Amino acid sequence: MKKIQRILAIIGIVLLVGLYLSTLIFALLGKDFFPIFMASLFSSFVVPVLIWAYGFIYKLIKKRTAAKPEEKAS
Repeated sequence: MKKIQRILAIIGIVLLVGLYLSTLIFALLGKDFFPIFMASLFSSFVVPVLIWAYGFIYKLIKKRTAAKPEEKAS
């Protein structure tokens, strides 16, 4: 499980770095790329929040299932 978490963390880091770089590039390119810049800027804020939320919900579900193993045995 730890190996999968590391792989997902690396993918998340690469995704975030790519978003930040694309935001910078579209900001420097000028007015013609303004809609793409805004989409990239929006994604730069939303994607990290979603990654955090998915991790938080996963931890809650994992904790809840770990706390109820005796119900499965009955």
